[in-house]
Amino acid sequence: MTHVDRYDDAARAWVTEAIATVEADANRSADTHLLPFPLPREWGIDLYLKDESVHPTGSLKHRLARSLFLYGLCNGWIGPDTTIVEASSGSTAVSEAYFARMLGVPFIAVMPAATSAEKIALIEFQGGRCHLVDDPARVVVEARWLAEDRGGHFMDQFTYAERATDWRGNNNIAESIYHQMRLERHPVPAWIVVGAGTGGTSATIGRYARYQRLPTKLCVVDPENSAFYPAWQAADWTVTTGRGSRIEGIGRPTVEASFQPTVVDRMIQVPDAASIAAMRAASKVLGRRVGGSTGTNLWGAFGLIAQLLAAGRTGSVVTLLCDGGERYAGTYFSDDWVAGQGLDLAPHLSTVERFLTTGDWPA
Repeated sequence: MTHVDRYDDAARAWVTEAIATVEADANRSADTHLLPFPLPREWGIDLYLKDESVHPTGSLKHRLARSLFLYGLCNGWIGPDTTIVEASSGSTAVSEAYFARMLGVPFIAVMPAATSAEKIALIEFQGGRCHLVDDPARVVVEARWLAEDRGGHFMDQFTYAERATDWRGNNNIAESIYHQMRLERHPVPAWIVVGAGTGGTSATIGRYARYQRLPTKLCVVDPENSAFYPAWQAADWTVTTGRGSRIEGIGRPTVEASFQPTVVDRMIQVPDAASIAAMRAASKVLGRRVGGSTGTNLWGAFGLIAQLLAAGRTGSVVTLLCDGGERYAGTYFSDDWVAGQGLDLAPHLSTVERFLTTGDWPA
């Protein structure tokens, strides 16, 4: 009998230890908090923020990075000498750099040149290298080329996000939300609101709600320049915009493979000025700075709550606090940066302030 062995005892032992190391990180981390957002109690509608900023790397993307590393390790794509390459606007790269350093493998983040300096510094702090690309539409192409050139592994969050996460449970973000809502006055949310970068989070939540036979509806909010909303509107998944998103972490110039439109009940396109206005207003209400994608989420949630209120309905809405605002001191919280982008926040700030007082929202 003839046979061919490709089994390497040392490499397999390293992978076994690496998986245990990544799993131990999850075991050390307590679940993230579910924070109530203050609204008038007499409305009968409650809003909650799932605070993903408390992860060790400070954002929702910590969950994704952990899942992608486990997926790559278990598929045999990552070994002791593998250079990890990712296309990321920042937060995923920060989290992947953390896990790469934990395992002792090199990490390179390919990202738009306009990525905030604060995020670049966080990636480098975690031991990663940053490869900046002038054209945001070419980030994925450049990352794939770089991985091939180094003989490394391209993580490709935009393809693997929805399949790397166990959407049936295993303490994923959806299961965590419903568990934490059990003792609230409206324990099953009427809506969960999320943005889409890879589409992995919306896929996980939408699938989980269906799997558990829950009536919760899923709303995906999308910033300017992103392809997800116009593609959804036209039911044409080949739509491209050729432009990057100004709201880091969400929005893509093409519809990525991980985005699953059939689990989404509604999409809302949010102007960038509205995202930043909602972010700033929420930061004042919460007494802490939140990031731009959290502002996008809240803009969508406020509109849905106003609709429930106008219809005389009660219930709960849950959205995500994706990361802290400290990463955006030089961009979204800088009046000079906002002015340089040609954005006028004033009318959107007025809309949010009116909503928080009266529950009114523009038609």
